[in-house]
Amino acid sequence: MENFEFTKASTVQDALAATRSASSAQKLVRFVAGGTTLIDLMKLNVERPTTVIDINSLPLDRVGATADGGLKIGAMVRNSDLAHDPSVQKNYAVLSEALLSGASPQLRNMATTGGNILQRTRCYYFRDTAYACNKRDPGSGCSAIDGYNRIHAVLGGSQHCIATHPSDMAVAMTALEAIVHVEGPAGERTIPLNEFYLLPGDTPDRENVLRPGEIITYVTLPPLSDGTRSHYLKRRDRQSYEFALASAAVVIRLQGRKIQRVRIALGGVGTRPWRSLEAEHALEGHEASEANFRNAAQAAMRSAKPRQHNGFKIELARRTLLRALTTATTA
Repeated sequence: MENFEFTKASTVQDALAATRSASSAQKLVRFVAGGTTLIDLMKLNVERPTTVIDINSLPLDRVGATADGGLKIGAMVRNSDLAHDPSVQKNYAVLSEALLSGASPQLRNMATTGGNILQRTRCYYFRDTAYACNKRDPGSGCSAIDGYNRIHAVLGGSQHCIATHPSDMAVAMTALEAIVHVEGPAGERTIPLNEFYLLPGDTPDRENVLRPGEIITYVTLPPLSDGTRSHYLKRRDRQSYEFALASAAVVIRLQGRKIQRVRIALGGVGTRPWRSLEAEHALEGHEASEANFRNAAQAAMRSAKPRQHNGFKIELARRTLLRALTTATTA
């Protein structure tokens, strides 16, 4: 870890002012909250900020209802608090399940909503500076493509990067059609979570649409109609403290056995939380049956492109989605 300047901010405006000041001096700025990703990467010399701004004192640590009956989640809400919030457990079970499947209790006690959204990949080569990585060092190459790529993405990759997005929470929030609220030099703006993340394409170092100096302030979830069911299912190498090999978040509303509305997102298989419009289109207006669930699972993975070691993820993701749909519609 290299030397860096450290400062604290007690309000969003303080944080933005500190960012502007550091940026004007051509310093590389990072915000730190729980630090469960940033500090790790700084120790590995993957992240090398010259200025770190502590935002733990920002008054963004509350969960509350929105005027339309949805949910407002502050960027500083800890993952454990969000997972155990009564309104989340009652109305957004998929989110609670996703959070409780991630990391360890100790990490969930530290990790924040904003930090979870912004966490970076677990790619071996990204985290080891001895290897080429376009995400870490643009133009250097992607060691994963011809290397050991068992954990890597089969959806959304490019010739420059096949790193998988690691978040469980973001997969559930994608299925819930979350909106990210940010504040920066140009003021406030809102971004649908499904449009927040960028595909790697030719610029895998650009992971999201945040502009320089912007900070996530909170996330909103829309209200769910009565009778909506949801479920998150995660497949991994071991039950505790492990990242997904494949996961599925399902938010579904039935009328009898007919599917009126469904939202599906996959994790562990994509370069970003993967909203599967193909699976949704295969299901809406149809009966909630095993045959239709299988058709949807096939549709979800139709464009998958496996590499040498990760082809098993395609069938694993299909079965994971099938089980998640079955569980959600029989609960």
